[in-house]
Amino acid sequence: MRSGSHLRRSAMIDEAAAYVRSRLVGPDPEIGLILGSGLGDLADEAESATAIAYADIPHFPVSTVEGHAGRLVVGTLEGRRVVCMQGRFHYYEGYSMEEVVRPVYMMKRLGVRTLVVTNAAGGLSRAFRPGDLMVIRDHINLTGANPLVGPNDPALGPRFPDMSEAYSRRFRDLARAAAARLGLAVGPGERHGERVGERDGGQDRDSPRLQEGVYCGIAGPSYLTPAELAMLVRIGADAVGMSTVAEVIAARHAGLEVFGVSCITDMAIPDELEPLTHEQVVAVAERTKPVFARFLREWLRLLGADESPAGGGAGSGAADGAGGGAA
Repeated sequence: MRSGSHLRRSAMIDEAAAYVRSRLVGPDPEIGLILGSGLGDLADEAESATAIAYADIPHFPVSTVEGHAGRLVVGTLEGRRVVCMQGRFHYYEGYSMEEVVRPVYMMKRLGVRTLVVTNAAGGLSRAFRPGDLMVIRDHINLTGANPLVGPNDPALGPRFPDMSEAYSRRFRDLARAAAARLGLAVGPGERHGERVGERDGGQDRDSPRLQEGVYCGIAGPSYLTPAELAMLVRIGADAVGMSTVAEVIAARHAGLEVFGVSCITDMAIPDELEPLTHEQVVAVAERTKPVFARFLREWLRLLGADESPAGGGAGSGAADGAGGGAA
């Protein structure tokens, strides 16, 4: 038997999904994209798009952070029907975890099977530099909260969802293939102890690269101290930010396959830390937007080929060639 709280939560998700569906023309979306700080312009490239303000959607929170437009855009990118969140909701804004992840469950009700999460993040690895893209291999949840705490609604997902592969290996393989097709250098970002970009006269210093690593999610909104950053490095984090982990937990609970990518907007090296503002984070994300958009569009194109009847499997034949952003 489902409790009243279960029914109320499901009803809010259903009402939000029903409103969005009433505004749409064409097929339901199959891919959801959550676009972080300064990265929302990709949604503007969607064809045959319908844009809906968050404020118009029943039971939807409203984003209050700079760099988050606060719109839901449904359209077509690279032949795939997508629903894009131009801005997300953060725990530090005062929203409950249930509110933060409500859009994920709404996307599932709309027909989404794949979730793409993006964010702005601080780089903890000395192999990184601002402007790099980091495919998320795994995450560490240090927000102090979990969106699944409380009574479980079986209509949304199982009581104990598996997180052994929270971020799809297949999708990560496609990311490397997409980078190869675009001519992006692929990490680890260091060769024999020297940083890539500091050799050959620094010719490639400003060229974004594709990295892969572990994302650590914190509650925020304060940036981290040098001691806190040093701790994150010791426990295996490569980047840090204030979002994403709750959405991914909810997505896996709902049975969605997940791809995550961070835009490294600042370096969060404990003994080299400099003062950081959110405006700086957004500015770097803005500069990275063109490469970010090309990369995600190529990834979507490869995903379509991989999932077609003639597809040869993930990346088939193509893989040869401060503290943390507010996200």
